[in-house]
Amino acid sequence: MAEVRASAPRRGTNLPRMGDFNVAVILDAIRRSPDGLSRVELASVVGLAPQTVSNICRRLLDQNLIIEAGKEILGPGKPRTILVLNPKGMYAVGLHIDPTVITYAVLNLLGEVVAHRAHATDPKATPEQSMAAMAGQVLELIAESGVDQSRIAGLGVATPGPIDSRNGTVVNPPHLPGWSNVALRDTLAQATSLPVLVDKDVTAAAVAEIWTGGAIGTGSFLFLYLGTGLGCGIVINDEVVRGTSGNAGEIGHIITDPDGADCDCGRRGCIKSSCMPESLVEFAIQQGVPAEQLGATLPDQLTALAELAGAGDVRAQRVITDCARRVGNAVSVLTNFLDVERVVFGGPFWPQLSESFLREIPQVVAALSATAQVHNVEIVGSEVGQDVGAVGAACLVLEHTLSPHAEQLLLST
Repeated sequence: MAEVRASAPRRGTNLPRMGDFNVAVILDAIRRSPDGLSRVELASVVGLAPQTVSNICRRLLDQNLIIEAGKEILGPGKPRTILVLNPKGMYAVGLHIDPTVITYAVLNLLGEVVAHRAHATDPKATPEQSMAAMAGQVLELIAESGVDQSRIAGLGVATPGPIDSRNGTVVNPPHLPGWSNVALRDTLAQATSLPVLVDKDVTAAAVAEIWTGGAIGTGSFLFLYLGTGLGCGIVINDEVVRGTSGNAGEIGHIITDPDGADCDCGRRGCIKSSCMPESLVEFAIQQGVPAEQLGATLPDQLTALAELAGAGDVRAQRVITDCARRVGNAVSVLTNFLDVERVVFGGPFWPQLSESFLREIPQVVAALSATAQVHNVEIVGSEVGQDVGAVGAACLVLEHTLSPHAEQLLLST
């Protein structure tokens, strides 16, 4: 197993007019310390003057974002008061749009789910009808959760890409026909009266892993999202990589099998044509698995395929094993290119494929690794759960609100 290193704390600045950045630095340091920190420890960790730390902590206590969690005695002198995040100090709502299922979650400041719901995606609904229904579900979930709406920092929306991050729109996602330049951010903001952030589902999943995945979500890693589509979230040195337009992680046209199935790009053996869940169902039927054994919906079909494989059906086993090896080929390309510590798999269809993937992919990646003599690449499953998209969407809000960002250091003129 690869060694997991603790995240390096961000450092503050004692220059004037940097208050917002320093507040975020201190909140981030407290968040990263599960047992809490004293003011003295905070000053040492973040590199700020003790008086600056004391002033900011007083402000955060007044805002109920942090609380005092007892005293700590370390030798002679006055006991130190330990500060931790207040779970009830802030909440965020997450909405994940998947072509198969729509999921919602309300998270507290610790990233814990306090309310959740899900429903099947209506393929016949227009984008306008879908967004109206989503907004209604969000408001119902908030009411159901019992959370004071004044404590909700915003609504995060995770959607299949590509997206236009500047305008908050989704641009012709392959598995959502009719969703052409749909103004998700503005429409949902108007309908819910909440600030709205829009990001790709794979990026949101990576953010969820950073916020709630423990040691797995530290350092440099890839998040391979297995939903109706397959995409990649990228984290380098604890920072999410979004790319110029917010669309980093589109891996659908990495060729994993030159002799594989035809792709709509004109080539053969791309991930999009040979590794997607719907492709596995098609391959299984071609191998002779009766379609009636696989059910009507994609989740049911993939579950049935996994159950057949587990029961010893050689055809089903071959389909899933071949897919795992193809994905392993693609993962090796990504890990060699980005030199990450680990690859985290998750998403709605991960449970059905996890056993075969965890058996096959590590050996493929190890055999093709360019850094095998320097470090191992760990292959693991997400600890966030199947609803990583909705959790990640809410974590987008927490990240935006609480994490230090370079733009906070820009001085206005």
